[in-house]
Amino acid sequence: MPMLQQGQGKGRRSTKARGDAAEDAALDMLQASGLRLLVRNYRMPGRGAAEIDLVMQAADGTVVFVEVRQRSRIDHGGAGASIGAAKRARIVRAAQHYLLRWQRLPPVRFDVVLLEGAGPVWLPAAFDAA
Repeated sequence: MPMLQQGQGKGRRSTKARGDAAEDAALDMLQASGLRLLVRNYRMPGRGAAEIDLVMQAADGTVVFVEVRQRSRIDHGGAGASIGAAKRARIVRAAQHYLLRWQRLPPVRFDVVLLEGAGPVWLPAAFDAA
């Protein structure tokens, strides 16, 4: 029987699978609403780098950076409460890095999709870069 390294237990894989399923549900909803996927799981280079779950584009050209949060329990405020100031700052930093490749800066928006209970809840312009 192969030895498992730390962090490779069954719970870790199921957490990743749940996260992927949450992103799939969010992506389906956003695409059905007319947004186009540009990048999934964009990660800034470097150690401890920030990641953006979904980078989408609206029909008007707005680039939409989407954070997907799922919680099975609503203790401590639920999924939305888990996006604190530090998490928002990391997302903004990653978005700034992503936009370096654009010659003309497009309009930008930061959305959140929450998955708690019945289905996804989309919060357009949930926070700004300030």
